[in-house]
Amino acid sequence: MPVIGARGPQPQFRQDLHYRYLVTVGDLNELNCERFVAALGGVFEDSSWVAERAWARRPFGDLDDLHTAMVDAMESADASQRLALLRAHPDLGARARMSTASATEQAGAGLDRLSADEFERLHRMNAEYRDRFGFPFIYAVRGSTTHDILAALDARRQNMPGEEMAEALRQVTRIARFRLEDLLT
Repeated sequence: MPVIGARGPQPQFRQDLHYRYLVTVGDLNELNCERFVAALGGVFEDSSWVAERAWARRPFGDLDDLHTAMVDAMESADASQRLALLRAHPDLGARARMSTASATEQAGAGLDRLSADEFERLHRMNAEYRDRFGFPFIYAVRGSTTHDILAALDARRQNMPGEEMAEALRQVTRIARFRLEDLLT
């Protein structure tokens, strides 16, 4: 049910990104910064500053414009903010607290149904990756199998640190795109 505001009916938003909201880009263009951030603050994992910076680029013509503005906001951040964004992501397959969006995405790739051997292998490789790079392995899991994810983790552990940071950020932008597609009509 819409909330009546000074500008007429406005869509209500939830923070958990698990539900399809049937929100349009036009709806988002009408929001003040606070409501925009409430609606999109979780698109980039636990990094609402991305949405806050993207808000200034309104109006957005479509989902592509919105995604581009958010990616530009992320890319224009300093190195410490980008590293914090990467570190906000949960380990893949971890049985730990994570956002509803991350839990749903990981379950869709079967990471909630790993065998004991698969779980041990993933846990071990995640730890090696984190030790090497200082942030968790990030992979846009939608459409991937457990095998795909394990193979990518195994291969990417060999990357040079700068190369891997760039790849991790590329994966973050893919995750954000999927999340925006889930939120918007």
